[in-house]
Amino acid sequence: MTNSKNPTNNSKVNELYAIAETSGQQFWFEENKYYDIDRLNAKEKDKITLENVLLLKDKNTITIGKPYVKDAKIELEVVSHRRDKKILVYKMRPKKKTRRKMGHRQELTRVMVKSITLGKSSPKSSAKKDTVKKETKPKSEKSTI
Repeated sequence: MTNSKNPTNNSKVNELYAIAETSGQQFWFEENKYYDIDRLNAKEKDKITLENVLLLKDKNTITIGKPYVKDAKIELEVVSHRRDKKILVYKMRPKKKTRRKMGHRQELTRVMVKSITLGKSSPKSSAKKDTVKKETKPKSEKSTI
C-alpha cells in the first residue's frame, strides 16, 4: 500500500561524509562541496589538510573518534577569501544619553572539499624518521660526555 523509500537512492546521496572540527566549530563535510569557514592564513589554490575528524561515514561503516578518528584526513582547497554580510551592533545605556552603533563583517575563507580519506599514509616512513632521530641522539650525548 505505502511506498517505501528506495535505499539505493538515499545511500548515493550520503555515501561519504565527515564531521570535522575547525575554527572552533564543527562542520559536516561532503566531497565536491564548498564551505565558508573563518579566515585561514593561506593563499588561493592552496591545499589544506584537516586531521581533527570527529566522525567518518563510508558506504557501510560509521567510525566515531575518541575524540578524533585516527588516520582520517580531509583535503581542502582554498577557493577564495570573502567577507560575510554586515551585522549591526547597537549599544545603549538608558538614562545616560549614551548610544553606539557599530557594524561588523566577518572575514571568511571559502574552501572546496577535494577528498575524505581514512587510512594510514606511509607509516613506515615516519617510523624510519624516528629510528634516525634515536640514533643521532645517543651519538651527540656520547660526544658531549
